[in-house]
Amino acid sequence: MTSNSVQVAVIGCGRIAGHHCRSIAGMPGVRLAAVCDLVPEKAKAYGDEFYVPFYTDYRKLLTEHPEISVVAVITPSGMHHEHTLEMIERWGKHVVVEKPTFMKPSQLTDAYAKAAMAGVQMFPVFQNRHNLAVKRVKKAIDSGELGEIRIMAVRTRWCRPQRYYDLAPWRGTFAQDGGCLTNQGIHHVDLLRHLGGEVMRVSATMRTQGAKIEVEDTVVATMTYGDSKVGTLEVTTAARPIDYEASLSIVGSEGLAQIGGIAVNELQVFTPDPSACATNSEDFSGNVYGLGHRAIYEDIAAYFHQMKPYPVTEADALGSIRLLNSFYRSDEASGGWIDVMDGGESSRLGRYDDSLANLYRTPQAC
Repeated sequence: MTSNSVQVAVIGCGRIAGHHCRSIAGMPGVRLAAVCDLVPEKAKAYGDEFYVPFYTDYRKLLTEHPEISVVAVITPSGMHHEHTLEMIERWGKHVVVEKPTFMKPSQLTDAYAKAAMAGVQMFPVFQNRHNLAVKRVKKAIDSGELGEIRIMAVRTRWCRPQRYYDLAPWRGTFAQDGGCLTNQGIHHVDLLRHLGGEVMRVSATMRTQGAKIEVEDTVVATMTYGDSKVGTLEVTTAARPIDYEASLSIVGSEGLAQIGGIAVNELQVFTPDPSACATNSEDFSGNVYGLGHRAIYEDIAAYFHQMKPYPVTEADALGSIRLLNSFYRSDEASGGWIDVMDGGESSRLGRYDDSLANLYRTPQAC
């Protein structure tokens, strides 16, 4: 690793943090400098695995390692805004933010404004955009190979039993987690835009069917785009006893494309060129997060060392969080049609709960 490698700290040592650590460790131009978690055992596990210092207090970490310039915020979703603002305003750090970036559009615009004032960069994580299947379909749409897009359709049928939600207090809450759409379905929500363009209106209905939680574990929705195409979305974690399907299909005037697999990693149907399916599918066995985090840190290295713009812009990230909120807003309006672009926010998603947030705050030193 060269001496001018960008030094990165990982804050939050849950399961997905391992993918960040491995991606950083194997990427030229960036270096994993330290890890932190409120639970000592979690921090130590990653510290030992990657031979880096580990902490339970990120303020101590940043004080003792001033060379760190990038912090990856991988804390519960509802804490992303608070933690990101501290990294920007107090510490002047660039920030990688795991999905769903933020819970509300206003949090995203606030963080980007603060980052601009501090002269630092935000790096939202939408790793599935880097999958071969997604990139091949994106190319087919942009080139006209699929023709005029007529229908976009998401169908995710997964299983998250009660024991999953019982793993931690933040799970299954509107304040810190969101339901199946925010936690599991956010990547499909993002791909509805990334591949299909901006959604203009949505009508959604949500239910809680398979677990005792306050958030939704089932949602069905209809969408209209700015042109003639329409869309449907079905996401559930109430399937039993296993995960069955997570697919995105696109009906075009010149053919059909369907992406499926564990994490939209298989090009299952591509009628313009069926031979493309095998060459644009990846094996994600045992790895629901896929391989895209490596590509994200490659983009981050390119940003610092080659001055290449990070591919996910503020407007792009805002579009996905705005669309996410629109599904909740529609359910709050008893399934009524919602204008995605009108700037409204869900009254439930990301609502403030100080007592719950305190469980995931690092206490201030006396």
